Amino acid sequence: MSEMGYEDREQGRPSRGRRAAQGSEGGSKRNLLIIGGAAVAVLVIVAVVAVVAMGGGGDKKPQAAAAVRVLPKVYVNTPANPQVKKLADRTKDKRPLNKNEVFGDDDKTVTHGKYTFTLAGADLAGDCKAVTWGQEFQGDLAKYGCTQVARGAYVSNDKQYVGQFIAINLASLQGAEQIVRDLDPDSGAGFVSPFTVKGSTNFTGGFNAAYSQAYGHYVVISWVEKAGGAQPQTMNELLDASIAIERADDFVWERLVLAGE
Repeated sequence: MSEMGYEDREQGRPSRGRRAAQGSEGGSKRNLLIIGGAAVAVLVIVAVVAVVAMGGGGDKKPQAAAAVRVLPKVYVNTPANPQVKKLADRTKDKRPLNKNEVFGDDDKTVTHGKYTFTLAGADLAGDCKAVTWGQEFQGDLAKYGCTQVARGAYVSNDKQYVGQFIAINLASLQGAEQIVRDLDPDSGAGFVSPFTVKGSTNFTGGFNAAYSQAYGHYVVISWVEKAGGAQPQTMNELLDASIAIERADDFVWERLVLAGE
């Protein structure tokens, strides 16, 4: 097994004003945690979602394939972002998310450095239990007022990487922080099922890394894997790819503006 070294992930990072304000070093810090070095990632197919196309027309939407249980081999959580404290309570941000808001035109292609990803398909579920697994995790989602889970599947333009952008809409920052803890594979609580798109390159359950953070009452997850699930030469590959996927968090900052920050 090759050594999983990595460099400072902030080096060479493009300066986006809203990210640069997050900390004195410019951007959120992620301390790499290698989870279960000898463990084998688990992939269990638990359901197949049948999607029936109704009627004709040329406006074909990406269709969901199999719902799967996948745990990240590497999981990193970052303390709640202090710059979005006005979004700490959903009572000040009552309007539900819509899919075009989360995955709008500006988020259909996301880039960081040499990594460019294109959105293959997206889903906005109003039933949080239907797109997650794990009794404890689902119990906490209900306890802390989960109303929506947005999932977008991305594929790199060179077809070498796949990514998932996930946003969870909860009632409060307190709940978001608990969900971030639940997502740690060591907790055994459960996880979000990756969104899969028929005919596209999807997660395999191989070596993958997930990075999460609470943004007010939202939890944002950027989750990446080399296509086919192979282990990367260094963690820099997945770290840098994850920054590209994280670019889809624009909706948070738009909500912050609407909240009067």
